[in-house]
Amino acid sequence: MMVKQVERGFEFVARVRHETDLFLQLPSRKTTFSAGYDFFLPKQTCFEPGQSYKIRTGIKAFMLPDEYLALYIRSSLAIKHNLILKNCTGIIDSDYYNNPDNEGEIIVCIENIGDRALLLDAGSAFAQGIFCKYMIASNDANISERAVRTGGIGSTTEK
Repeated sequence: MMVKQVERGFEFVARVRHETDLFLQLPSRKTTFSAGYDFFLPKQTCFEPGQSYKIRTGIKAFMLPDEYLALYIRSSLAIKHNLILKNCTGIIDSDYYNNPDNEGEIIVCIENIGDRALLLDAGSAFAQGIFCKYMIASNDANISERAVRTGGIGSTTEK
């Protein structure tokens, strides 16, 4: 009997094992043909107008080397409540998984560009992630031996 190798998915980071006040649920799809995996708020959050919030999800993603996880705000939160991702679309590279700086924890930065506060309960779906393939240019230099990720946001530009 052949066992299928797990190619992509989600896990909890180690730090959340001891935090009992968090809502912890791995991202999930709601329907058979949903492209996005919903991410859930780990704790109740009030998004004040004009403010940005870094949401530490307690989740990390693993995937094949030629894939990435694209993160988007849920459309209902953008359209109805003026919440946006600070960087518009989050990109989680495959080598972010288990990096020594933060274990690859996915951190989502949300900004309220509206004029009203929005209170979301722990467990509310607030973002969605879509696994995607990418391609490399024919004349791309082989950087696999000289560049190793050691951190999170901005880590590939650090020397």
